Amino acid sequence: MRFGGLLTGLAIAVMMAVPSRAAEQFIPIAAYWTGPYAASGSAIGNGMADYYELLNIRDGGINGVRLVYEKCETAYKADRVVECYEKMKAKGVSGAPFFHPLSTDATYAILERSEKDRIPLLTIGSGRSDGSDGRVFPYLFPALTNYWSQSTAKIRFIAQLRGGIEKLKGMKIANLYHDSAYGKETIPVLAVQAERYGFEVRNFPVAHPGLDQKAIWLQIARQFRPDYVILRGWGVMNPTALNEAARVGFPADRIIGVWWSGSEEDTRPAGDAANGYYAAGFHAAGKDFPVIRDMIRHVYDAGKGSLDKKRIGTIYANRSVAMAMIGAEAIRDAMKMVEEDRPVTGAEVQAALEQLTFDSARLERLGATGLIPEFSMTCEDHEGGGPVRFLQWKDGAWTSASDWIETDQSIVRPLVEASAATYANEKGIALRCQ
Repeated sequence: MRFGGLLTGLAIAVMMAVPSRAAEQFIPIAAYWTGPYAASGSAIGNGMADYYELLNIRDGGINGVRLVYEKCETAYKADRVVECYEKMKAKGVSGAPFFHPLSTDATYAILERSEKDRIPLLTIGSGRSDGSDGRVFPYLFPALTNYWSQSTAKIRFIAQLRGGIEKLKGMKIANLYHDSAYGKETIPVLAVQAERYGFEVRNFPVAHPGLDQKAIWLQIARQFRPDYVILRGWGVMNPTALNEAARVGFPADRIIGVWWSGSEEDTRPAGDAANGYYAAGFHAAGKDFPVIRDMIRHVYDAGKGSLDKKRIGTIYANRSVAMAMIGAEAIRDAMKMVEEDRPVTGAEVQAALEQLTFDSARLERLGATGLIPEFSMTCEDHEGGGPVRFLQWKDGAWTSASDWIETDQSIVRPLVEASAATYANEKGIALRCQ
């Protein structure tokens, strides 16, 4: 009896020492480590994993709930993203708390599935802009800022460079875009801005993957002769565009890229042709943030990171931290709302996202002051109104070219609501948040 009692006591002790799987929060990571856009996908996928590792190592997870994740290869193909979503949506004791599609095409493909499954789609820096209207899209969260808002900040930045908003009148702007849903996303808002400010915009599509741009740049530089070029590129299209611009004599400091055209992987391959080039951003570059220093100390120096250490502090690496941080804080707030430190469901995280606030106090606590701006989401507003900043590539590094520039919601929100209303009418959706 004493021997059996001893075994029972040991078994209980072992069970107490080993964390229960019920105390683990599963998080899916669907990214593209292969294919033509692997330079960005590998940094984002690995960087997200490394941020979750930081929370586990430094904090014991979130409120004592350990984070477990699974990586799924999408090759940046919409059908593969759908496969990854279906594969991982029900994993863990509570299912996926959210899902990052990391693709505008995939966002369109998964949208109705996610609503049915009650799993929020976090489309930070990507996705369909009208998803900002939470009255129509309850499970879609552009979060922080969307493409249309970025476009208004970009035009305001051009005005700053030229000495005032009135200087836009009579200007010519070429919109060089990746010929995909992602690339076409800002055409409507550019048209509205052109009418309001009196500039001419002309759209120039570039077929995937974007290696053949010689004829297009001849049209731009010799025929249209714009004052500025907006580069809405992706992958190898971006350094190709910078090189072709240099070849026809168009200056790099008259080219302004979207945030998917503004990484080291876009500029370094272009060499001197990239010097002076501008790009938008919804976060900062560099290692000089407490959260990045913590990741170096607890994860990378300990040999527990997935990301190549040479990429720490780069644009895509910091973007992964911003994306992972927003999802993790939504999980934290969901636990607070249900008043339990346990794995939370997608529906619980959806409720948390609709009140998620990144104010100065939270950013300081997270070690992310200056890394991302303050923003706050509501039931009606799934974007949050975050501002945009601009960086310039100089002498082999990204440098700050502006303060945070507020977006123009007097243009964006009416477009968002009109597009969302069209979708709601087509699908027979009643407005929520009433």
